[in-house]
Amino acid sequence: MSNTINVVNLAIGIDLGGTRIKGVLLDTQTGNVLEKRITPTDDGEDSNWKAVVAQTVQQLKATTTEPILGVGVAAPGLPTVDNEAIACMPGRLQGLEGFIWSEFLGESVRVLNDAHAALLAEARFGAAKSVKNAVMLTLGTGVGGGLLLNGQLYQGFYQMAGHLGHISVDADSEQIGVTGTPGSLEDAIGNSTVSRRSYGRYKTTYELVDGYRRGEPLATLVWLTSIRRLAAGLASFANAFSPELIILGGGITQADDALFTPLQTFIDLFEWRPAGKKTTICKAHYEDWAGAIGAAGCFND
Repeated sequence: MSNTINVVNLAIGIDLGGTRIKGVLLDTQTGNVLEKRITPTDDGEDSNWKAVVAQTVQQLKATTTEPILGVGVAAPGLPTVDNEAIACMPGRLQGLEGFIWSEFLGESVRVLNDAHAALLAEARFGAAKSVKNAVMLTLGTGVGGGLLLNGQLYQGFYQMAGHLGHISVDADSEQIGVTGTPGSLEDAIGNSTVSRRSYGRYKTTYELVDGYRRGEPLATLVWLTSIRRLAAGLASFANAFSPELIILGGGITQADDALFTPLQTFIDLFEWRPAGKKTTICKAHYEDWAGAIGAAGCFND
């Protein structure tokens, strides 16, 4: 008789964004991504994102004959204490609040804030694997964040900690964010505000950055203003939390040198560096897939 024990290491991770749904099949022990799926969607009442999530889960399950531990869902908003649903997500993804994913998918499901999930991916398998204190920002439709303090994800009271996109970088602004913050970092650089920031000239960050690369004056002004405010926010995080590392993830980081080169210029101006201390700023190892990988990786607890 064989005494072999079959160890289940596989889990599915879903990253529910405003414009795309990303899914992975992950080996939770090694962090290896075995399969990926990505589906464009839209953020609105008529969006079919729930059905797309279910379809993505079934597609990923079909790629293996092995059982899965469960499905991790990374979504914007505040998760419930039991991580069964998103408790609060004002203004976006209608129908998300209070939606019980385990009942819908028929699987064991854990729901995490998307930026927290991205940080967990980097802390367990990626850029922050060897550090105890790190800050992460996810730059996408909005701006999320997460704090790794003394090696642990810090969630704070009501799991609100890490909403770094909702600090103010322009307190005199008339633009009020979803949390009531005037002139938020999310407003300054999030993809959802590109059209307003550019007087309707550009619709997406991709278009804005393309204009910047071609030297268009309006694109240059709007983009560098956004990066200057991002740098002010990062310098503030360095002062407040003294992290060893600040990780930037999300779709906007695909701008690469157009983002990181001017950002470093502004950081060199703004960061307080007593005794030569300098905070390392890096791109997320998993780039745009960190949320999905972190969501699946939560089954490695």
